Amino acid sequence: EAQLVESGGGLVQPGGSLRLSCAASGFTFSSYGMSWVRQPPGKGLEWVSSISTRGDGTSYADSVKGRFTISRDNAKNTLWLQMNSLKPEDTAVYYCAKEAFWSGSRLRRDPTWGQGTLVNVSS
Repeated sequence: EAQLVESGGGLVQPGGSLRLSCAASGFTFSSYGMSWVRQPPGKGLEWVSSISTRGDGTSYADSVKGRFTISRDNAKNTLWLQMNSLKPEDTAVYYCAKEAFWSGSRLRRDPTWGQGTLVNVSS
């Protein structure tokens, strides 16, 4: 049974940094492109970033480009999202997904995404 468990969220001031982690199990992690998706309070799902199976190809939403960095370690079955220069608009529940979404992807929450982790950017 595929399972993704997000962690690392919390309260941070604007301009601060957080590093989110996603622990994967129940599937061959190295065979899947991965993504980070977020849902701001009261809003719909928004694609944030994606990474290829080897980690040598990455993509970012325009809203986070230059501030966020996605990475993975296939030996550890782990995906990360380093978030710098955080803005209040980044406040959301962040999910990881075992699919390489893109800016045009139509997103629908999947049970494998887990509970997500809340990032609250506020002073």
